[in-house]
Amino acid sequence: MRTPPRSVELTRVTEWEAGSVRSVQDSLAAEAPLEIRIGAVPLTVTMRTPGDDLELAAGFLLTEGIIESADQLAGLRSAVPENGAKSNVVEAEIRDSEFAVGDLQRNFFAASSCGICGKASIEAIRRRGLRPPDRAFKIDPEILCGMPDAIRAEQAVFARTGGLHAAALFDEHGALLALREDIGRHNAVDKVVGWAVLNSMLPLNRHVLMVSGRGGFEIVQKALAAGIPVLASVSAPSSLAVKLARELGMTLIGFLRGKRFVIYSGEFRCIPYKEHEQVIKN
Repeated sequence: MRTPPRSVELTRVTEWEAGSVRSVQDSLAAEAPLEIRIGAVPLTVTMRTPGDDLELAAGFLLTEGIIESADQLAGLRSAVPENGAKSNVVEAEIRDSEFAVGDLQRNFFAASSCGICGKASIEAIRRRGLRPPDRAFKIDPEILCGMPDAIRAEQAVFARTGGLHAAALFDEHGALLALREDIGRHNAVDKVVGWAVLNSMLPLNRHVLMVSGRGGFEIVQKALAAGIPVLASVSAPSSLAVKLARELGMTLIGFLRGKRFVIYSGEFRCIPYKEHEQVIKN
């Protein structure tokens, strides 16, 4: 299990148990702001668990539609403060850009300040031109059922703090390729996608993404941006996530626990045709 530097902080707490009180040392999931810049111009600030910051920035730029491929990313670096403090800024250089950073700043500010309605969200995804993921990809249900245990075995920071989300990327054989943790589920996804961007692996059209917690709209759209055909979670998806997955043909799975899961969209990727036909008849 990997524990990125700065991802855990120690503190003293008072523990009460069955009438006994004692002072103990406890581990906390670290939280700090990360500013992402294009050149020297600030784009957005996100609260994240420090560690894998370059991956987080690369993934964010791709999943939010600022870049469409790794080729557009000319450079990525942590901006080290003059006083030698730890960096909480990542600067990206983007080639062939056709956008105004000021417009992007306003869009991100509006989304973070007031939220986004369902209809506007779906329309924004349509305008981005995200493509439906590979329909030929299939995954064995038994392979899916082994993924939660594989994730738990590698959640190093969660094991110490109990306070982080995880996102994990698997290949079609169920091999765990990358796992990242963060206080924000969307940040964990961006870190995994960023890992793929920096390793020239896109599109991820032969892969499965699994997340802890629920599968929300923002997770579905980020997975679609990376070309991922199957998204699974240990909890329920949101209604808007289901609508988006069905519209673009993604396989969306919830409540993946033990030997059971619920398919909300794209059954054909994990259920053989004859079995799927029988389900419809019943």
